[in-house]
Order: sequence, then structure tokens, then C-alpha cells
Amino acid sequence: MKVGRFATQLGFSLAGILVFTAFSPSRALAQDHDAHMMAAQHQPQTAEQKKQANALVNIVRDATERFRNVSVAESEGYGLLFGCVSGGDFGAMGLHFVNFPLVADGKIDATAPEIVLYEPTSNGQLRITGADFLVFAADWDKTHTSAPELNGQLFHFFEAPNRFGLPPFYTLHVWAWKDNPNGTFTNWNPNVSCDGFNGQNH
Repeated sequence: MKVGRFATQLGFSLAGILVFTAFSPSRALAQDHDAHMMAAQHQPQTAEQKKQANALVNIVRDATERFRNVSVAESEGYGLLFGCVSGGDFGAMGLHFVNFPLVADGKIDATAPEIVLYEPTSNGQLRITGADFLVFAADWDKTHTSAPELNGQLFHFFEAPNRFGLPPFYTLHVWAWKDNPNGTFTNWNPNVSCDGFNGQNH
């Protein structure tokens, strides 16, 4: 799918969602994304929490193995959106290849991430780094009273307006293919860089 058409489709679809942005109790239970960057992943985990976390990483790796070749992801409906996302001193998220039908269904499935993450390399190629699970708060809150989670990992809540131009949403990054010293499920990865991005990577 061409990026321009994909972005336009997403933009038109979001227009109808923007009206559903009222506060919901479940958002209070989600992790704030800024605070999470600094401290959340440094809290000690129990043996069971570590087991669940490792299991989630393995599920995501299995589900995205074929996407190590970005052309496979594109053939299955994923398209680049937002350019290369950098967080300055926090590191970067890299390139988000988004599958809009998966975003629009309002569901969370560890085997079907809404977004596949890539890092641009110096030779113009893309290297897979992980996955990002995303659900719009309006969709989730209609049928749930608590914030989404996968294998015990609580999603982070992004208010609107935000840098992505999206309505309020929940998100969970899983750095299944690249180590993140700040934590496997932290939003920003200091080991990821946008330096190799030229706007035309494939």
C-alpha cells in the first residue's frame, strides 16, 4: 500500500473518532508515557512477571519473524507512518509500519501487532526492532473498565493532542528484536537511532 494513500485513509478514519475523547476511568489505570520513560521499568519484577514478560517477547518474535523483510510486512498491509520518531535524549522509537485495519478493529492480540518497528541503517536498509500494540482509547473504553495489557504488561496512555496527531490512545512497545537498556516495554530505546533515515527507506 502506498504511504500517501495509507496516511490519507488513516486521517479520514480518525476524523470520525475524534469526537470520542471523554475521560474514562480506565485511563487513570494506564501508565503515563512520560513518567514511564524514566522509572517504571526499573522496578523489581517477580519471577512470575519475568516469566510472563519473556513469554510475550517470544510470542512477538514468532509473530514478526517474517517481517524481518520489510517487503513482507508491506505485502500484508503495513505502511510507514510518522517518518522516523526520535525522542532526543530518550533515544528513538524508529519507523512505525502501521496496519490500519488492525488499529481500526479495536482489539489487542499479541500475535497480530498493529505496528511493526524498524530502525534505518547506514546503508539505507531497515532492521526490525520490535512491535507496537496500539488501540484508540475511545474504542477500548467502550467495552472495558480497565486499561489494556498483554501478559501483565500495562499499556501506556497518550493524551491528545500528541505528536502523532492521533486521538487519545493506549500503546505498548515490545522491543523483541533489539535490546533496550531502559526496559523491554519502555516507549523510547536509546539504542535506536534515526540517523540513517532518508525518508525513502525500504
